[in-house]
Amino acid sequence: MKKIFLFTSLILSFTFVFSQENKDYDATLAKKIGADEYGMKTYVFCMLKTGSNTTATAEEKQKYFEGHMANINKLADENKLVVAGPFMKNDKNYRGIFIFNCSTIEEAKTLVDSDPAVAAKIFEAELTLWYSSAALMLVSENHNKIAKTKI
Repeated sequence: MKKIFLFTSLILSFTFVFSQENKDYDATLAKKIGADEYGMKTYVFCMLKTGSNTTATAEEKQKYFEGHMANINKLADENKLVVAGPFMKNDKNYRGIFIFNCSTIEEAKTLVDSDPAVAAKIFEAELTLWYSSAALMLVSENHNKIAKTKI
């Protein structure tokens, strides 16, 4: 019985030490960006890979890429796209990522399917749920403060 009491006491002590309230916590900000009690939230992570369309001409690819960029800006303006960016040349056929501000694969699929380059199979999208810092929701507004030129 003593061992059980000692073990329980140790667990409760560790829980108290490691789960103290954050003195910098901002409840208003946490609510605004959808943070849970740990400052986290669910997103959908999208890996863009080289698609199966190998017959598009350079002019068609240019058109799809312009539509791709316009769609990125539209989704970012709607607060649906939190982060997007290309990968540098690599041997894995990775082209870029999207992090969507939604909590279901179905909603993210609708968003990614609105991309002309995905619809044309220039890119292929792989979607998975991802749990990360809700502070990512602040990237766009802060990026706008540091980008001298808009894409």
